[in-house]
Amino acid sequence: MNFIKTTEQSSKYEHLEKMSVADLLFNINSEDKTVPLAVEKALPQIAALVTKTVEKMKLGGRLFYIGAGTSGRLGIVDASECPPTFGVQFDLVNGIIAGGDKAIRRAVENAEDNTTQAWVDLQEQNISENDIVIGIAASGTTPYVIGGLEKCNENNISTGSISCNDGSPIGLIAKFPVVVVVGPEFVTGSSRMKAGTAQKLVLNMISTATMIQLGKVKGNKMVDMQLSNDKLVDRGVKMIMGEIPVNYEIAAALLKEFGSVRNAVDQYNK
Repeated sequence: MNFIKTTEQSSKYEHLEKMSVADLLFNINSEDKTVPLAVEKALPQIAALVTKTVEKMKLGGRLFYIGAGTSGRLGIVDASECPPTFGVQFDLVNGIIAGGDKAIRRAVENAEDNTTQAWVDLQEQNISENDIVIGIAASGTTPYVIGGLEKCNENNISTGSISCNDGSPIGLIAKFPVVVVVGPEFVTGSSRMKAGTAQKLVLNMISTATMIQLGKVKGNKMVDMQLSNDKLVDRGVKMIMGEIPVNYEIAAALLKEFGSVRNAVDQYNK
């Protein structure tokens, strides 16, 4: 398959080692500014993927991210933030990385080249037709992700993808592809930079928009967030004070008794 892999094209900057720190930072920042504009062009694709994700989750399905290296880690980060932010169960949004959990910290040799392991990893999670799987790969050519998406399609499991090259294999395999073309990296081939930033932005959109559609946000507040530290408890108390006419002490007591901002407000208003 022939396509232009812009993520691997040569940087437009030469002799980086001769640049001052100030010039390095200015040029990296200049490149980073282009990423949101590239994401904007993919908004219709993102909307289609979010719509399908919400549809599946309303039927009781789960969301899975699969990826290798930086892409896999970004999926895990996004998945891990959903329970504390939105109060959902820990297995509703899942991040799976080639090489398993040990690959979160260190690269696992050849893990991304295994075309069958993603499907094995998904089967361990009892994947079903109710679920949706999003493959993440900057290049769009990662065998681990390609193999996983292909098996999902074969088993009537909805598939999406996030990649940064037009015409890549995962963009063609996924039923709901998102392609954000960010162009060459500041350091040639270092797709943890602009491509990684683009993937993170898209993941933020997918999980946040999905959770809002599922009713996990009220107004603009995280009313179902887990109260896992003093900062979040204080935030929750102030949210309650903004919803009902009580002082800090009463709001804190309500939050402690009912366990979430939503429950505290609902119980007060009964």
